[in-house]
Amino acid sequence: MERKWWQNAVIYQIYPRSFQDSNGDGIGDLQGIIQRLPYLGRLGIDAIWLSPVYKSPQVDNGYDISDYQDIDPMFGSIDDMQQLIDEAKKYNIHIIMDLVLNHSSNKHKWFEEARKSKDNPYHDYYVWRDGKEGVLPNDMHAAFGGSAWEWVPEVGQYYFHQFAPEQPDLNWENPKVRRAIYDMILWWMDRGVGGFRLDVIDQIAKEPDRKITQNGPRLHEFIREMSRETFQKGNLITVGEAWGATPELAKLYSNPDGSEFSMVFQFEHIGLDQQEGKEKWDLSPLPFLKLKQVFSRWQTSLYNCGWNSLFWNNHDLPRIVSRWGNDGKYRVQSAKMLAMLLHGMQGTPYIYQGEELGMTNVRYRIEDYRDLETLDVYRERLEAGYDKAEIMKSIYAKSRDNARTPMQWDDTKNAGFSTGIPWIRVNDNYSEINAASQVDDPDSVFACYQKLISLRKEYPVFIEGQFRLLLEEDANIFAYERVSESQQLTVVCNFFDKIVPVRDICEDKDKKLLLCNYKEVEENAILRPYEARIYLK
Repeated sequence: MERKWWQNAVIYQIYPRSFQDSNGDGIGDLQGIIQRLPYLGRLGIDAIWLSPVYKSPQVDNGYDISDYQDIDPMFGSIDDMQQLIDEAKKYNIHIIMDLVLNHSSNKHKWFEEARKSKDNPYHDYYVWRDGKEGVLPNDMHAAFGGSAWEWVPEVGQYYFHQFAPEQPDLNWENPKVRRAIYDMILWWMDRGVGGFRLDVIDQIAKEPDRKITQNGPRLHEFIREMSRETFQKGNLITVGEAWGATPELAKLYSNPDGSEFSMVFQFEHIGLDQQEGKEKWDLSPLPFLKLKQVFSRWQTSLYNCGWNSLFWNNHDLPRIVSRWGNDGKYRVQSAKMLAMLLHGMQGTPYIYQGEELGMTNVRYRIEDYRDLETLDVYRERLEAGYDKAEIMKSIYAKSRDNARTPMQWDDTKNAGFSTGIPWIRVNDNYSEINAASQVDDPDSVFACYQKLISLRKEYPVFIEGQFRLLLEEDANIFAYERVSESQQLTVVCNFFDKIVPVRDICEDKDKKLLLCNYKEVEENAILRPYEARIYLK
């Protein structure tokens, strides 16, 4: 396979609202990101994936876009955006924009025109069905609760929305919609962006009459057309968010011929700690052996015929050290272990802001949460008779706000995030967990991520090696090999908080220890709680 720049890259996701506030209004902004580029340069990342900064009424934290070619004033201006693109290049950092192409805001000019009349040229930019008020086209539900249909008396029709009512779905069957989207993408490419992350892209080929949302019949036709008309005109990284992806579908999405995307975000591992067939709030212990099987299947299935994205965290997910690590006594060790486990695999790793510091989940009072989904599930489950303590337990574990607390820069007021009142409360542990205390500490979580990024660039086996799962039935250890023509990598991780024997896997004298998450290896035959090692042969 021809090597692409993004196969060697490590991506850092920024949730702009919570990263750095430069003007004291309590909301992170583009100038704040520019201020922190030296920190990101020091970490060693190659690209920033920026959650949406477009003009938006902010019903769903910017994933309801009212103008794809302008910046929301809360984040700055289009000039600030251009400055960020240009300044990041000085650190050899690309900017990846977040594209939301399944739906727009209901305040977008297209929808404001569309709802005026059936004859309006923009009417067919959205998905409409005839009906009578109170008689829904069908019983489909929106992801954020309630019906997926919203009545508009002016036209006597319902429009379809898979998320909030303020997020009407775009009609990709209309070639004018697709052309308008492609022109917008080319406009951003002309401004120098390095790629795009495509929000819920597997839902654009929906067929609501057949109750099809994900993986509609024309999905890959639409994606290939978009790629041909836009992405293939530049040397970009593109990643599609696809909750319904399987390894077979991912081979289409990430075909090495570049006909669709560079890679896909799939979430099979992310759904493992919920009750089968239930919602994410219905908690279940992590089935560790299944976690190993899921990673192994994706690693082996896509080898030489696709490409994996590697992630534990994003703006929609809880903090991994609280979720599957140990955010108490072994926070540092388990945060490093989880990093080493992931970064040793084949694919492009994604670091979510604060992950490189071992930031943790929060436990707010319900009135301190800001996330629409969290507040909706609290209300719905209270009305359904759930115990309040049980609801809060689920929210503590899975709320999207766990990831959205302000970045913890130092131990000054508001963790150095803002001189004003932050839009959401800072995690109370910021005086203990912050960037200032870690950047010069060679034993910190930050230093571990720094080392992993540099190892990826130094040893080709990280990019090229074939994956083989070791100790498949071991209930405590996640171990695997990566083998290329000239090198062999062995990654051994104790996933739990107890001492475990490691048999003979670490006793090969020809193996060189590249990295350990404790200061030094004390005993080859055992692993301490959450101990992780990477060997090279």
